[in-house]
Amino acid sequence: MAWSLTRPQPPTKEAWRFRPAILDAFKGYNPRQAVKDVQAGFVVAVVALPLAIAFSIASGADPHSGLVTVVITGALVALFGGTRFGVAGPTSSFVTVLYAIVATHGFEQLLLAVMLAGVLLVLAGVFRLGTILKLIPYPVTTGFTAGIAVTILLGQLPDLLGLNLGRLPPAPLERLIIVGRHVAELHWQTFAIGAAAIAIIQLVKWKTPRVPGPVVALVLLTAVVALLDLPVATVGDRFSNLAGGLQAPRLPGLGWASIQLALPDALVIAFLCAVESLSTAVVADGMAGTRHDSNQELMGQGLANMVSPLFGGIAGVGAIARTATNLQAGGRTPVAALVHSAFVLLVLYIAGPLAALIPFAVLAGILVVVAWNVSQHRRVLHFFRMPRADAGIMLCTFLITVVFNLAAAIIVGLLFSSAIFMRRMSDMAHVEIVDPTKDDHPFGHNVREEDIPDGVVIYSIDGPFFFGAADRFQETMASVAKAPKVVILRMRAVPYLDATGLNALEDAITGLQKRGTRVMLAGIQTQPLDLMERSGAVRVVGDQNLFRRAIDALVEARRHLGLPPWPPAGGPPAPAQPSA
Repeated sequence: MAWSLTRPQPPTKEAWRFRPAILDAFKGYNPRQAVKDVQAGFVVAVVALPLAIAFSIASGADPHSGLVTVVITGALVALFGGTRFGVAGPTSSFVTVLYAIVATHGFEQLLLAVMLAGVLLVLAGVFRLGTILKLIPYPVTTGFTAGIAVTILLGQLPDLLGLNLGRLPPAPLERLIIVGRHVAELHWQTFAIGAAAIAIIQLVKWKTPRVPGPVVALVLLTAVVALLDLPVATVGDRFSNLAGGLQAPRLPGLGWASIQLALPDALVIAFLCAVESLSTAVVADGMAGTRHDSNQELMGQGLANMVSPLFGGIAGVGAIARTATNLQAGGRTPVAALVHSAFVLLVLYIAGPLAALIPFAVLAGILVVVAWNVSQHRRVLHFFRMPRADAGIMLCTFLITVVFNLAAAIIVGLLFSSAIFMRRMSDMAHVEIVDPTKDDHPFGHNVREEDIPDGVVIYSIDGPFFFGAADRFQETMASVAKAPKVVILRMRAVPYLDATGLNALEDAITGLQKRGTRVMLAGIQTQPLDLMERSGAVRVVGDQNLFRRAIDALVEARRHLGLPPWPPAGGPPAPAQPSA
């Protein structure tokens, strides 16, 4: 009996909503937790201060921009984000991209690119792309993260070695070549301060892990350079105006030509922001046992990056290290991130001029340690014990990041990953003629070879039937020289059918029908059946040719050929019992 067609009901989709995590963060809130949040906010602010200054300078901006970014993005992500623990600000991921924009197009163009990235992030959250953006292949993220670490390291060599080379080109290898030509001009006192910064950070991490090593190195070595009046370049030598708090908000140039120029960079910034912020939220969930809202987090990050450039800030994102520090210090609500922003704002108004005393070598040492931690060297080495395709994607993404730029690396890495994924999926798809003599044929041992009459051919299709497998299906169907009277397509193991696979299926069915062959489909799953109904392919097959089980189709094939009924009225023959 043919299978009566009932259209599957599509799954209900969750309606779009805007509900920041802060609205649900104060259930059971009490003074004890408030004290912990304030303490955690202060600790995170102390950690964020040297990193904000270092990342900002490494990105081609001034220290003031980095501190403004901490204030604006830290507060707005806390207010509008999708996780209650996230702490946002400048991070190492953006250094390479932002430096290239400033070096090529200027700081004003950087502000516009960050603002456009914020708009893209808000749209991504509105259209609920948060789950999709978390599916970036692991080899790609590992490759470009390691590449970013190398570019950060190469960018710190001039300040670490005390070389006065001016603004270097954005390409990492070009910068390395220039540094190599001037390495004989090494300034030993500067190098000693930078090496001391690295040693202090590592020593503090080893002896007292809870104390922020970058802060200790920054305060101690800045005092040493100032008290001994060492001839080491400081932030004040390069940046003259470090005083003042937040400037009045100002829109960057919004001409159409500027927007077109900034859009490719905005796409890269938005992608990095999405990947890092959602990764940070996942880490926070793992530490706190909670669940975040990916789409709300994207909207919060987007709003923060739309506003930050208005005050001269650069790109900011939820930072894994600062978020983890917040949780370890006892922060459990967005109050901690708000306190962190407020404290940095206070420093911005009161202690901004003190940043002029910071030696560049100390900041370079801090970033060298950051680059080493970001590099994930153990994970990179682990890839060489994984499948060669995954190792190749990781290595390719890494090399393109270092040799060319991050945007090209992401595009190429995703293309390669997609191609390899499609190849693997197509390898999973099998189309073959059913042989009843095999142990794994679809009818079990109750059906013998002689039960399938002449003129009936049964094909078993296994695996996702998409464009990667359509060509193989067409080749298999074309290999039958003489058209059989009945073809049964067993599709019980086909979980997914796409437009290309559907087209190949329709072509095969139509071609067989023109040759006088009756085509039956058995065991179709929900998604393929729904697609066939919506596209009209069911009319090509005919409702009378759809069967729930392959054995039902075989019974109908025998009836169609005028053969005696099978199986007998009592049902299929029972398997032979083993002798006692």
